[in-house]
Amino acid sequence: MSANAPIAAHPVARWLILIVLAVGVYFFHGFLVPILAALIISFASWPLYKKLVVRCRNKTWLSASIATFLVFLLIIVPLVILVFYTIREVQHGVTWLVSVNRYGAEVPAWIMQLPVVGAYLAEWWDETLNHPHAISELTQLIGLGQLANISKVVITFGGQLFSVLLALLFMLFTLFFVYKDGHSLAQQLDKVGERILPKRWYRVSRVAPTMVSATVTGMTIIAIGEGIVFGFAYWLFGAPSPLTLGIITGVMAMIPGGAPTSMTLVSLYLLGSGHPMAGLGLFAWGAIQLFVVDKTIRPKLVGGPAKLPLLPTLFGLVGGVQTMGIVGLFVGPVVMALLVAIWREWLTEEDDEAPAAAEHPQ
Repeated sequence: MSANAPIAAHPVARWLILIVLAVGVYFFHGFLVPILAALIISFASWPLYKKLVVRCRNKTWLSASIATFLVFLLIIVPLVILVFYTIREVQHGVTWLVSVNRYGAEVPAWIMQLPVVGAYLAEWWDETLNHPHAISELTQLIGLGQLANISKVVITFGGQLFSVLLALLFMLFTLFFVYKDGHSLAQQLDKVGERILPKRWYRVSRVAPTMVSATVTGMTIIAIGEGIVFGFAYWLFGAPSPLTLGIITGVMAMIPGGAPTSMTLVSLYLLGSGHPMAGLGLFAWGAIQLFVVDKTIRPKLVGGPAKLPLLPTLFGLVGGVQTMGIVGLFVGPVVMALLVAIWREWLTEEDDEAPAAAEHPQ
């Protein structure tokens, strides 16, 4: 009886482990995005980090501290500056809305100069916004309530901003320990994974870091390339500050839909400033370039190293962003790559079992 006790205990132990894991996910799911962000940064920078460890004479606490500080300087500080710049612009926008709601706003000259739709938009603006309390009436019409709700939204945004800063701080702490203990953590995961997927864990598990590195590298190349090409296009068609607009477009190119939005806004500016041919030419240039990049170059750069087909790559990019925001831009392709890898392993197993069944018929 005692000899069979350990065998009977195995299913119970496995269920207890699953229950503990489920409880842990339930309580700590709010930290999932910072943890994933830390893993993405560590995967993408791991080759450089290994060189840093050698230079630090294998003192992992020192190399992890330096690497985390560099990530703080290169990623977190620009993000914080961008957030505060956005807050300042939102404050200016709210001030303008309050002024328009109190006194009304005349039709801007550039709207009247728009071809085809300029006269219609100018008439709509004059009837809708060119009188006191126009914004309050408009927000009531579209179901947003009184203008006071806008201030409530701003206050809520401030609270969410604090949560974002707290998540960034937690991500830095996680990143430090991933750098410091990453090698031992990988060994432990490999040991557990070999028990779950014997003989296949190594091939499946290496898909994640490969896809993350490919996505980060691909997005960086695309951002730099589109920033340079669009900067040249802005200069060619006479847009103001082409260098600054090119940098902004390059940064926005990392987000699906970001580059088309930037290019369209610059094209509309050229149209409204009395340069219709330049605006239409820039829009045609951008449409052709973005079609080529998004349909050919982007999927190859992101899914190429893992030999991920085009359709799963697009699903991973778009679905990841819709589900998890900017972090999903990297998590989505990884999930799709893992699904495709498991599918290929399954097919390989079926192909291997077929000849064996033919050689040893029952």
